[in-house]
Amino acid sequence: MSVHETIEQALVAPSYLAGGGDPGWVTVPLHRACDWSYGHDPLMPRVILTSPDQQATLRIDPDPDEPWWTVRHARCGDRPAWSATFDARTPVEIIAALTDALTAPTPPAPGLEPYDLLRQAGWHTVGEGLISPDRIAAIEHYGGEDGPWFAEARLDQDEGGLIWRAYLSNTTPPHLIAAFAQALADPTPVRRPVGRVPAPAREHTLTRTVHLPVGDVAFALEQRVAALSARRKDATSNTHLPRSPRVPPPRRTR
Repeated sequence: MSVHETIEQALVAPSYLAGGGDPGWVTVPLHRACDWSYGHDPLMPRVILTSPDQQATLRIDPDPDEPWWTVRHARCGDRPAWSATFDARTPVEIIAALTDALTAPTPPAPGLEPYDLLRQAGWHTVGEGLISPDRIAAIEHYGGEDGPWFAEARLDQDEGGLIWRAYLSNTTPPHLIAAFAQALADPTPVRRPVGRVPAPAREHTLTRTVHLPVGDVAFALEQRVAALSARRKDATSNTHLPRSPRVPPPRRTR
C-alpha cells in the first residue's frame, strides 16, 4: 500500500441522516475492548453479543419489519431491567454512544438533562418533545418522568418518510439517555463510503467528498478499539493503586 494512496469518503452532516454505517463500529469494540462474547451460527444471519457478567446483550437481527438492533440489560439488585431498540438505518455512531456509555468503567458524574443538551444544540420544543433545527429528527420523553423515550428521523409524515426510529425504555439509566441525546446533537460530520447515504435523505444533508489516506480509513476502527481498551486499562490501574500509608498526627509536646 502506497503512503500516497487515498480513498474517497463522504463527510455527512447531520449524522442522523448518514445511514446505518458499518455495524462493526459497535460490535468489534464490544468484543475486543470490552470482552463481550458471541456465539457463531453460520446458518443464522444475526449477531448476539453478551457482556462478561451475562447481564447485558446486544442483538442484531435483520428483520425488515422489526428493529434491527436491540440492547437489553437484566435486573441487577435494585436496578430494574431496561432495553433499547434501533432501526436498521440508525447511524452506528449514535448506537455506539449508548454502548460506549454502557461499558464505561464508571458512570460519568450527572450532567445536563437530555432536553437541555439538545436545546443547547438549537433543538426546540414541539408538543411534548423536541425537534431538530431542520425539523427532521425528533425526540420525546413520552408520558413524562416515568415514560419511555422515542426518537426518530423522518422526512415527512407519509409511510415512506421514516428513516429510522429508536426506543429506550423508561428504566434506561439516565446517563445512557444523555449519551444518546449528545450523539443526536453532535454536529460533527460522520464518514461514509461515497454513495451510501440513504437516497431520500441526500438532499437534506451537507455532504462533502474528500480524499483521505487509505490508512486513516482502514485503521479508524482499530484506533477506536485501542482507545476503548486504554479506557478500561486506565480504570483497572486506578483501582489497584496502592493506598498512601496513614501518617499518624504529630504528638503534642509541652
